[in-house]
Amino acid sequence: MDFNVKRLAADAGTFLTRAVQFTEEKFGQAEKTELDAHLENLLVRAEGTKQWTERIMKQTEVLLQPNPNVRLEEFVYEKLEKKAPTRMNNHELLGQSMIDSGNEFGPGTAYGNALIKCGETEKQIGGAEREFIQSAAINFLTPFRNFLEGDFKTILKERKLLQVKRLDLDAAKTRLKKARMADARAAAEQELRMTQSEFDRQAEITRLLLEGVSSTHAHHLRCLNDFVEAQTTYYAQCYQYMVDLQKQLGSFPTSFSNNNQSAVSGGASISVPTIPVSASLPSVSGGRGSSSASGGFSELRSSNGSRKARVLYDYDAASSSELSLLADEVIIVSSVPGMDSDWLMGERGSQKGKVPITYLELLN
Repeated sequence: MDFNVKRLAADAGTFLTRAVQFTEEKFGQAEKTELDAHLENLLVRAEGTKQWTERIMKQTEVLLQPNPNVRLEEFVYEKLEKKAPTRMNNHELLGQSMIDSGNEFGPGTAYGNALIKCGETEKQIGGAEREFIQSAAINFLTPFRNFLEGDFKTILKERKLLQVKRLDLDAAKTRLKKARMADARAAAEQELRMTQSEFDRQAEITRLLLEGVSSTHAHHLRCLNDFVEAQTTYYAQCYQYMVDLQKQLGSFPTSFSNNNQSAVSGGASISVPTIPVSASLPSVSGGRGSSSASGGFSELRSSNGSRKARVLYDYDAASSSELSLLADEVIIVSSVPGMDSDWLMGERGSQKGKVPITYLELLN
């Protein structure tokens, strides 16, 4: 191991200098360069995105696996890069117990047969739950985790480097103020110019990374749509399985429960209606008002006219040909021949540029 005493002493000196500088800034005894308001807002938004992403991830993991011991076991296997042992979930365990008990009572009896059919349905629900958990983990949790472990760590690294460059700049300003001799002032001015250039460059790098959080929000929105679609599919499957089971149980003779007739003879008859899945479950493929919205955009393109549109989400322009948007503002949109079908031309006062239609809602 190469132990460099001079390097260690220099690092220790830098650390102590930084500590003194931070202390003097806290007490207002040293100059502190403030970041511009836009950069400060971006930093606040990035930190909020990180905190809420962590919270959503945690609650989603609890939803997908309520057992904390199993979650801990899966976490350990993931860190060891090993596959966790496959185990039956609660629906599958219940289903297996019903099937075993049905076989014990006899598949030829009404009760035994009903238990077997219920057990098979519970195992089907367990399989659907397993598919839902797998889909949610891949399409929802993984992108959120990648942001926290990848993009946000890069932002933190550049943010810390920006802090170092700021401290260097402030130290150079202080040395220039204290310089009295001409040679000392010339050297201090040159150092100030160099540290100012490095600080500006690092501030620009940090700003570009922070503005990328808008793209992260757009990506997470797509992941959220995938999560909702997976949930809808899962609940629709469960509903259909139970409707089919209800029909099968309804075909059983009602006389098989003779031992309980006296207990229920005086009670009211309970009938659970069976509703077709297509009639009770809304379609999720279109989103909120998607059919009318898509029709409005089609009419706009065919008429070559213009319409007012409300902005649904913030959008940062990726090039000079695009127009940045703020949520809830109203702009004028029109179709331009030859433009991609996913874009329209937007106007806000004297500003003009392309805007994505997924961020817009046409107004009447």
